[in-house]
Amino acid sequence: MSRGDVRWTNPSVRRFAGNRDPVQAIVDRARDLTLRAMDEGWPGPPFDPSELAKWLNLDVIPCADIRDARIVPKPDLGLSIEFNPNRSRGRVRYSIAHEIAHSLFPDCAEAVRNRSDRDEQVGDEWQLEMLCNLAAAEILMPLGTLPDLGKRTLNIDELMDLRREFDVSTEALLLRYIRLTPQSCALIALSRQESGAYADRYRIDYAVPSSTWTEEIPSGSYSSDGGLVTECTAIGYTAKGTEPWPKLGSLHTECVGVPPYPGTTFPRVLALVSGDSSVTTSSTITYLHGDAAEPRGSSPTIIAHVVNDTSGTWGAGFARQLARRYSEAQIDFRRWCASGQNHSLGQTHFFGDPLHLQIASMVAQRGFGPSKLPRVSYPALEKCLGTVRDAAVSAGASVQMPRIGCGQAGGNWEIVSEVIDNQLARKGVQVIVYDLP
Repeated sequence: MSRGDVRWTNPSVRRFAGNRDPVQAIVDRARDLTLRAMDEGWPGPPFDPSELAKWLNLDVIPCADIRDARIVPKPDLGLSIEFNPNRSRGRVRYSIAHEIAHSLFPDCAEAVRNRSDRDEQVGDEWQLEMLCNLAAAEILMPLGTLPDLGKRTLNIDELMDLRREFDVSTEALLLRYIRLTPQSCALIALSRQESGAYADRYRIDYAVPSSTWTEEIPSGSYSSDGGLVTECTAIGYTAKGTEPWPKLGSLHTECVGVPPYPGTTFPRVLALVSGDSSVTTSSTITYLHGDAAEPRGSSPTIIAHVVNDTSGTWGAGFARQLARRYSEAQIDFRRWCASGQNHSLGQTHFFGDPLHLQIASMVAQRGFGPSKLPRVSYPALEKCLGTVRDAAVSAGASVQMPRIGCGQAGGNWEIVSEVIDNQLARKGVQVIVYDLP
């Protein structure tokens, strides 16, 4: 199996990913896991991976006899995570998140997933470890974490200071930054080869672009001899300057050494690369003071709002305003519910003229009334917004809304806004969010 320039040989990776790109598959799987956990009350930020493990019915057991952590099959077919409690708090959090990532692979229970010594290392085990690093980053800093991180251009030193402040791994913070920043840049992860034809060269294990980066970065290729990455000879060492990259040319590069794969000697290197730092994306959420029930602009528009999965009547919040102003939409929604249509979480009802104005009623709230937990369903909202995106792209429409899911539904806007950004704004759909003055 090959994706890009990487030949994926690890049997666990091949079984997990099937025909998908393993990098995208693990990121999607981890993101779906954290969304579902937040949906069911996983508290944060900060998000505690130990609590996530308990939610997954994974025992978390301190064990000072092991080096870092491992995931172990139990006699009752369950799984336990054992960790060394004498490590730093940040290291413990990362180790637990990493072992949770191992549990996402279907063959996890077939063997002890131990952070092995060098002589026990399997040749392609780095592939599995790399994917678990990516999943651990999503677990430590899921959607809604540090929403302001991407609002300014940061250098590697400032990012390292933030890593210490928030007690997360360097990889987790840099991945979070690259997904939030509007700057044209990319994160490249490399590892030094210790034998074979490419000994002492640095292999590109994966690359994650920002929303405005346009160049393809070939994973599996090798950096040039020498250069900035070779200066990161210890964990935490940094280097900066202009660096030539395969098929990309010379780019401004800031890199840092991070822990090696288990069983290897040399630190891996994470490199932030950028071309024209003035390039930013216009595909972001626009915030205005006004009334979302009175959308602005002359182009086709979709008004999006959240409804619950129980009632066919819009009885509270913004939906009540819409029912008063667009009574036909409320009547048509009632017919939709009464007709036996699938009025369940994740479904979306449209009413109106696609060439002018449509109202999208997104079923993303569980019931109504007082509740100890938020009633918004983040996975359902993500699915609904994907449906709205398709309709908006088809009609060439903007999507306008209030702060959906955060009133009667009790959601967290930092999470909701990032779901909106991922599903709409970053896909080229104009999004306007209104706050009442």
